[in-house]
Amino acid sequence: MKTFFFLPKPRYLLSLASLFHTFPNPNPNFQRPPSHKLVNRPPPYRHWDLPIPTPIQTLNPKPNPDPNFSQADFSSICALLTDPALSSGASLEDALSRTGIKPCSGLLQTIFGHFDSSPKLLFTLFCWAVKQPGFESSETLFNFMVDVLAKSRAFDSAWLLLLDRAEAGEQPDLVSSNTFSILIRRYARAAGMTFSAIRTFEFACSLDSIRDQDSEWSLLEILLDSLCKEGHVRVASEYFDQQKGLNLSWVPSIRVYNILLNGWFRSRKLKHAERLWRTMKKGNVIPTVVTYGTLVEGYCRMRRSERAIELVDEMRGEGIEPNAIVYNPIIDSFSEAGRFKEAMGMMERCLVSETGPTISTYNSLVKGFCKAGDLVGASKVLKMMIRRDVAPTLTTYNYFFRYFSRCGKIEEGMNLYTKMIESGHAPDRLSYHLLIKMMCEEERLDLAMQVRKEMRVRGCDLDLATSTMLIHLLCKMCRLEEAFAEFEDMIRRGIVPQYLTFVRMNNALRKRGLTEMARKLCEMMTYAPHSSKLPNTYSGDGDASRERKTSIIQRAEAMSDILKTCNDPRELVKRRSSFENTISVANRLIEDIKRRANKT
Repeated sequence: MKTFFFLPKPRYLLSLASLFHTFPNPNPNFQRPPSHKLVNRPPPYRHWDLPIPTPIQTLNPKPNPDPNFSQADFSSICALLTDPALSSGASLEDALSRTGIKPCSGLLQTIFGHFDSSPKLLFTLFCWAVKQPGFESSETLFNFMVDVLAKSRAFDSAWLLLLDRAEAGEQPDLVSSNTFSILIRRYARAAGMTFSAIRTFEFACSLDSIRDQDSEWSLLEILLDSLCKEGHVRVASEYFDQQKGLNLSWVPSIRVYNILLNGWFRSRKLKHAERLWRTMKKGNVIPTVVTYGTLVEGYCRMRRSERAIELVDEMRGEGIEPNAIVYNPIIDSFSEAGRFKEAMGMMERCLVSETGPTISTYNSLVKGFCKAGDLVGASKVLKMMIRRDVAPTLTTYNYFFRYFSRCGKIEEGMNLYTKMIESGHAPDRLSYHLLIKMMCEEERLDLAMQVRKEMRVRGCDLDLATSTMLIHLLCKMCRLEEAFAEFEDMIRRGIVPQYLTFVRMNNALRKRGLTEMARKLCEMMTYAPHSSKLPNTYSGDGDASRERKTSIIQRAEAMSDILKTCNDPRELVKRRSSFENTISVANRLIEDIKRRANKT
């Protein structure tokens, strides 16, 4: 995360009206194609403006975590990782060894920040570094590697890495409760893997190192929180009850109750949440300001803002003073509903509270005004923030990018992006995603590819969503060779393209007569990891699909002829069964087994 230091009296850029001027290019590598001129002469006046404070940046915006490595080493390894001729595994390891670089934890940590969407490449780099004499991984780097693997659902590789350190005695201190919390959260986010998340927690609790650190209950809170945030609140509640039954002396903390309350509200189960709240009162569980903040946020999520305001008065009666945690959900709810007068009134109440509004409070207002298309109101909130020494963040500006993307305002979006670069702000992945999405929807392909290059130069790795949008647009514009190169690069980095993307590319290649390229595409997807719940249709070509369609048509025609001549329903049933294939029979058998298993 970048750290910016602001002057006591920050300089402001011109208004967003001035964003319609052509500005000097902040990056010589970013060339706008002549055929896509973005800006026209601006109107003399705009009735809304957007101030952007200029941060004071150091020469290196990303501080080097380890001064022992050189920029040349960093650049050399980055060049290898972006080389399309090198794939993960032995070829990349050999290339790394030929450089003669002595890796250190800080060097790898910096590289990981630039290639966090390339799990295969990073895993090869990490395994190579571990083999080098004198290399010792830090806990931060190790957890980063585990997170990258788990994020790509390469859980087997993550566990091999973890068990190798935990059981082999090599730097056992690298495996901590933070490592297991990463796995638990990633399992919870993966569809249908709640049981794996619970098993990970139980395995962690069986280790002496975790028990000695008294991290068991902290990990339990992380488990429950992860399950609740991903919509598995019922699983979390049942496991909570199970733990209470196994350990009668355990007194759950208020944080556990807050997590479950939030989970029921996030799942829109109001009755369950209110029942839990009544149970807490009966059990003399003392609520905190976070508890009331959770209740207020839940009722606001259920569009019951009036009940949320009643809770504010109720907590005051119990001697708990509301703060931004309580006010933020109400302001956000009013802003989302376009009730800006009431939102600003609640903002005034927040201003006189002890802690005052936070950046999230202001961002809620900016989000609401941008959603309503009221840029005048949004710019006023920005000015209010800056007057009160609250610096806007990338999240603040991303709400403007969302508005520009939704309305297809490419010129305004690109000029805001340019001004952010000039003022020292580095856009994040979401900023680039919104820009590329806007350009893909408007079919501005050359400009989208230029922003893609700029994104890579600034250390933002392309994720699945961004690459998918580019491939689909390249296919639409009949630039199939470039689309194939982008597809191949995704596979090389360890990102599995969506099945829809594969089908679209495969059909486009075959329609253009590029059968050899289509064959390579099928081969790549055959060896790529994909869900075992789906049939392996990647390896098939168009002939198999045509055969299935022809077979269905033939059976339909035969059944039509039978219906014309046969009037006996029993005979029709017999005839119908003869046309059923083995797949439908197997599917019925599976469903029958499932029903019987559920009954037992």
